[in-house]
This record gives sequence, structure tokens and C-alpha cells, in this order.
Amino acid sequence: MLFRQLFDQNTGTYTYLIASQSKDAVLVDPVVEQVERDRKLIEELGLTLRYCLETHIHADHITGTAKLRELTGCQGVVPENANATCADRFIRDGETLQIGDVRIQAIATPGHTDSHFAYLINDTHLLTGDALFIRGCGRTDFQSGNAGTLYDSVTQRLFTLPDDTLVYPGHDYRGHTVSTIGEEKQWNPRFVGRTRDSFIEFMNNLNLPNPQKIMEAVPANERCGNLLAV
Repeated sequence: MLFRQLFDQNTGTYTYLIASQSKDAVLVDPVVEQVERDRKLIEELGLTLRYCLETHIHADHITGTAKLRELTGCQGVVPENANATCADRFIRDGETLQIGDVRIQAIATPGHTDSHFAYLINDTHLLTGDALFIRGCGRTDFQSGNAGTLYDSVTQRLFTLPDDTLVYPGHDYRGHTVSTIGEEKQWNPRFVGRTRDSFIEFMNNLNLPNPQKIMEAVPANERCGNLLAV
């Protein structure tokens, strides 16, 4: 399996490129400003992009899916119940997306938004999106987010995976690139030592400013990254 972690400095966003031995590829959470970087890398590696896969409807950046669909003919895939009727395909909780020898299992992890998914690649690499960060987690104060639901998603779904499962988050702002489920169970301050109620109280009092691009990013991402209304 080919696995690459790509970074957008402006938004702290990770995009993941995954490819099989047969050269079929998937991009998870592409960023529109990085489409040319991603397209060039895919071309250099001799890959065929089959899918752009979203963990959720993003509020901090516009997805690159629309441009990549236009450039490569790939399909855009979003979690079931996500408000993106332009998607080519919706993926369900527990469903598997197979590309050659790569198996991508969808795991519903609502809480950051109401239709957030994580993806487990070949049972070893977990793309956690905004549900679980390295020593943190995504906020829950907009897009139908719910702190109690996020606590349940992380503790009852992600933390039940084997401790050596590699954790690759959707964002990082401190230079971390990878962790493990065991490490986060031991050291993540959002969850260690907190009950469900204390987690809800903590998350509901973060008082964070809105992401700078929220007004343009959410409606654009509901159109799969198309910048103009259709």
C-alpha cells in the first residue's frame, strides 16, 4: 500500500493519498488550493485517482473534489446524510470501499458534525478527520455538532480499536503527524480523566472564534467544492 500524508499550511489540514499495488488511488479530504500539487504527485507516481473521499463537510477549507473530478474523472464520495447532493456516491457506516489490495472501512463518528466519518485503511491506518486529533479533538459548536455524541464516537468506537492502530488526524497545528490509539487513550487531555458530562461542559465552554472561511467553505463544500452556485 502506498500512503502519503500531505499538508496545507494555511489551514493546518492533512490530505491523505492512498494507493493500491494496482495503482488505483484515493484522496481523502483534498484542499482546493492544493489540487495542482496533488494532481502532479498522482501523475508522477503513475496512479489513477478513483475517488475523492470526505470525512465531513468542512468549515475551514474548500474541498478540491470538484476540480479533481474535472481533471481526472474520479468520483466524489461523502458520508451518508451529509448535505452534498452533488456527490457521486454516499458511503454508509460499516461499508467498505475496495481499491485493489486496499480496504477502506467507513466508521461513523458524529459529534464534530452530525455526519462525520473516520476511515480505517487495511486495519492499520485510521484517518480520524476532525473527530480525534493528536492530543485533542475537533470542536462541536457548529454544523449540528454535539459534544456528548463526539465523546461517544471517540470512546465507544475509535478507542475500541487495537492500541497499535495508527492515528492520522485531519488537522494538526503543533507539528504532530501521527499517533496511535493506545497513545491517545493514555495522553489525550480532552478524554483522559474526563467523564461524558465533564467533557460536554469543557467543550461547551471553549468559546472559540469561527474558522475564517466558514461562510464560504460550508456552502461551497455542500456543492462538492464548486465555487459558484448551481
